[in-house]
Amino acid sequence: MTWHRSTVAPDGTHHVVDGQAMYSHRFIRVQKFHEPGLAPVADASGAFHILSNGRAAYSDRFVQAWGFYEGRAAVQDRAGWFHIDVDGRPLTPDRFAWCGNFQGGRCTVRSFDRGYLHLTEFGSPAYAQRYLYAGDFRDGAAVVRCPARGLCTHIGPEGQHLHDKWFIDLDVFHKGFARARDQAGWFHIDLAGRPITDHRYAEVEPFYNGQARVLTHDGEFHVVDQAGQSLATVGRVPHDSFHQVSADLVGHWRTDTIAAAAILGIFEHLPASAATLAYTIGAPPLSVSRLLGGLWELGLVDRQGDQGWIVTDKGRLLDPRGSLQLADAAIEIGGALREQWAHLVEAIRSRDWRPPDVFENAGQDPVRLARVQRMLSAYAQHDYGDIVAHLPFEAAGSIVDVAGGTGVLARMIAARFPAAEVSVLERGEVCAFAQQRRPEGRVRFVGGSIFQRWPLRADAFVMSRVLHDWNDQDAAEILRNARESVERGSIGVILELLLLDSSPFGRLCDLHLMVVTGGRERTGDEYSKLLRDAGFSLVRVQPTNSIVSMLVVEAT
Repeated sequence: MTWHRSTVAPDGTHHVVDGQAMYSHRFIRVQKFHEPGLAPVADASGAFHILSNGRAAYSDRFVQAWGFYEGRAAVQDRAGWFHIDVDGRPLTPDRFAWCGNFQGGRCTVRSFDRGYLHLTEFGSPAYAQRYLYAGDFRDGAAVVRCPARGLCTHIGPEGQHLHDKWFIDLDVFHKGFARARDQAGWFHIDLAGRPITDHRYAEVEPFYNGQARVLTHDGEFHVVDQAGQSLATVGRVPHDSFHQVSADLVGHWRTDTIAAAAILGIFEHLPASAATLAYTIGAPPLSVSRLLGGLWELGLVDRQGDQGWIVTDKGRLLDPRGSLQLADAAIEIGGALREQWAHLVEAIRSRDWRPPDVFENAGQDPVRLARVQRMLSAYAQHDYGDIVAHLPFEAAGSIVDVAGGTGVLARMIAARFPAAEVSVLERGEVCAFAQQRRPEGRVRFVGGSIFQRWPLRADAFVMSRVLHDWNDQDAAEILRNARESVERGSIGVILELLLLDSSPFGRLCDLHLMVVTGGRERTGDEYSKLLRDAGFSLVRVQPTNSIVSMLVVEAT
């Protein structure tokens, strides 16, 4: 039984006990011994397992071989990955794209269609569901990432959900608690998936005898207890605050550089040399070269030998020809919206600040109207695809997307609920623009103001990032008009970023809304009060894999 005390020799070619070789043979590489006394090794013939005397445990050879766990080892042959028993026999004929190790009678594998699942100790699937990712089981629980939501939860050995909570990232339970992350940061949850504190951190460690080390968002390491109380400060991340603040002060350099490149059409004319690009856009070569240098520092372009400059994957998002692009956003944010930020001090000092109506102004300029609507459509296309699968509109015969722009979300809803009549309530000029772009389809566009009685009724409604553009008085009026347009018991969904009292996340966006639209981001409690006063009850708040949460409401 000397293999229990064995270690891998420093050169990785054999095993030793007390500094003495266990056998004379040398391999290309070896790994440590596992129960029942077998170690994975590799030589010129392939990968396999050896006994403590250095002899092969069986005759087969593999591309890769890994250690035994619970009497089974993961191996790979030319057909794929699978598990073998201690005699080298396959557990089943099935092959996978990858196999993990058995833990608690379950093993995570990835199928050739890229879906993850767990196998039972007999090698059969433990459940029918497939996931984007599935981790090892520990103490009867495993973390999985759902393909529809893109979020994580905990499941049990039969695939059952252990709670109804979902997170951006998640860890297995350790002594009754698990690490979890939402948009605001990391924290700990209990076995029911409930946060044990409102605090959010940049990093958290598992609890150790009732205490855990955490890293705050401002760079301090603390030790906290299970109530979230800080017990000690144990250091901070080394950084130069002077240069960090200095970098924040010139953040507009990035915005202005990207906006200038978008206006000049840099990204759609690459690859090219600086001289060729300068000729194409009609600018001095030296100036263009310096602009390319700035974009290079931002990771948006790169040098590529004889081709000169090329667009990076990140930079392709700023090519207006792309199916998903931020070129319009760059011009709008670097132009009219940035100009409005010059009034920030005035907005803060004023007791009755009300900026110019950004939507009214854009509607009076056909070029800007098109740009703003393309910008909003890009965000909707990126953010809402996974959310639509979870909208609770199965019983609705008619659904209205309130202030739904050109109908990106509405078309997703129409595809998800083919029996429902789907409408977009929007400003008249937006409806006209949307119908020019896509004159056909199931989505109906209805012109009207969200501040007046709606010209339509519906069984259900959705408001995606609408209320945050308005102050409380205007938001309340929008919700009252919504209540008048639906029957009691009707369901609505509001998609908004939710502020947390314990986290800074979303606060700069809140400042942006104040100065640009006069609106504000809100906490869940603030939305709950607005809804209650307008005749709605907040049924539940559901996180998504976007920055927004889904507030499901019911007309009372």
